[in-house]
Parts: sequence; C-alpha cells; structure tokens
Amino acid sequence: MDTLPWFDGFEAGFYEVNGIRLHARVGGRVGAPPLLLVHGFPQSHVLWQRVAQVLAPHFRLVLPDLRGYGRSDKPRGEPEHANYSKRTMAADLAALMRSLGHERFFVAGHDRGGRVAHRLALDHADAVSKLCVIDIAPTFDMYAATDMRFARAYYHWFHLIQPHPLPEMMIEGCAKAYLHAKLGGWGSAGTGYIEPEALAEYEACFCTPEAIHGACEDYRAAAGIDLEHDRVSRDAGAQVACDMLLLWGERGVVHKLFEPLALWRAQCSATVSGQAMAAGHFIPEELPAETAAALLAFFSP
Repeated sequence: MDTLPWFDGFEAGFYEVNGIRLHARVGGRVGAPPLLLVHGFPQSHVLWQRVAQVLAPHFRLVLPDLRGYGRSDKPRGEPEHANYSKRTMAADLAALMRSLGHERFFVAGHDRGGRVAHRLALDHADAVSKLCVIDIAPTFDMYAATDMRFARAYYHWFHLIQPHPLPEMMIEGCAKAYLHAKLGGWGSAGTGYIEPEALAEYEACFCTPEAIHGACEDYRAAAGIDLEHDRVSRDAGAQVACDMLLLWGERGVVHKLFEPLALWRAQCSATVSGQAMAAGHFIPEELPAETAAALLAFFSP
C-alpha cells in the first residue's frame, strides 16, 4: 500500500472515530487551508491520487477511506442500516477532521462521498466552509424521479439494497469482474483511465466479503434511513449554507437524466456554480488535471 507512487510526503494511518478505525492519508502543505477529499463506490481514497499531487502545494489534504471501503473498518450492518447512514459516515469525517486539529475545512466528494459530504454540510454546518460534489444529484430527488431509464442505468441502486445476503453472495461469486464492470461503466469507456497500481488497490480492497457487505449496507441505508433523514431536513427547511461547486460528466447518467444545477440550488441557500466535464462518472481519474484546476479555483481564497 505505502509503495503507491503518488503519495510521497503523505502519511497513512488509522484513526479511532465513533467506535471504528478509519484509514486516511494526510499530506500537503502544513498550515495551509484544510481540504477533505472523499471517494465513492466502489473505490477508496486512491481515487484522488493524481488530483492530490496538484493540490498538495496549496492545501492540507485529508484523504479518508469511508467506513465499509478501502482499508477502513467494515462493521456488520445494523437492522435499520443506521451505522452506514450518511449521517453516521459524516460524523466519522467530522470526528476525523477534529482529531487532526481542523475545526473548519473545505470538502469535495465524488459519488457516495458527495452524498456523505452533503450530509456533513447539513449536520456540521459550522465545520464546512465550502462544498464540492462530483457527479451526483440529491439522493432524495434521484429516487423520487426513478423511471425505467434510471433503473436501467443505475440498476445497482436497486440490486445492492436487496436484503442480506443475496446481493453479497451474487457479487462475491465474481467480485473482480463486477468491480471492473462498475469502474468501466456510467459513461466511462472501460478501465484504461485507471493506473494499474490503483486498479490493483481497488481489487484488493473491494473483493472481500466484508467490503462487499459494507458497500451493500451503504446503499441499503441510502434507500431507507438516509431518505428519512433527508425528508426531515427538507421539512425543516434545512439547506446547505456554504457555497457549492458541482462537477458532472457529460457522458454520465446525471447529465442525461437530471438537472444538477437546478436540483442543488433548491437545496442550498448560498451560491451554487458548476459545469459539465468531458468525462463519464469517474471524473477525478478521467480528468485529473481539469478536476484539480476546478477545485483549486473554487477553494482558493
């Protein structure tokens, strides 16, 4: 793991938060504004490897593996999946940042990491000074708009939420092939954009019963307790209070089926800006230089 070529100057470690151990890398310029970079399914913090190289001179970077992913702990799911709710995962990250001495920070999240970052901005508004989400629309709105086109494109949303242990057993039977299919889909033309070292890390971290269960629990929570939390927040009029940047892939499902700017502006009381990128879903790896430039411009003073 520590022989990965992109993380020279970063320190990898485990941090006790909320009764579990989170794995994270910390690096970049000491004393610079802190920036939390959060990965999504089915990856790990390694998603950010080339982006981090560009951002390291400008920010103090924190790259965690979410619970259930990468090298972080992967607890068994609770009956209502509360221990994989975005509220719980956001609390993990808030505790991690506090343990590192960062009371207020920037956040960028891709895919599931964007959903965790959204909840982090709602539940810990005093901590999040700016927020970027990459290739997502709000979970609540995406489920509400489900039709045949969306179900076909994002079938995994409906497969992974089935009761344990059926989806776990099905994926475990061909975990590597399943992983490659996910990484090469959603508008991403195969897996050629992923460096061999990164792909090997994804395979090592995802292709275990514990990681597959963690991913399923993440999605089960999204289709249940997360929607309950979102409904309560919306009924209370809660909105993201900081400026937001949206990036989405012009070959991806979000671009084809949703209006991300309009949907996020309805959930944010500050300024929301964004753009479509010439990519599929996995934008930070498909377009690392462009992603880094957009983040640098947004998060810089």
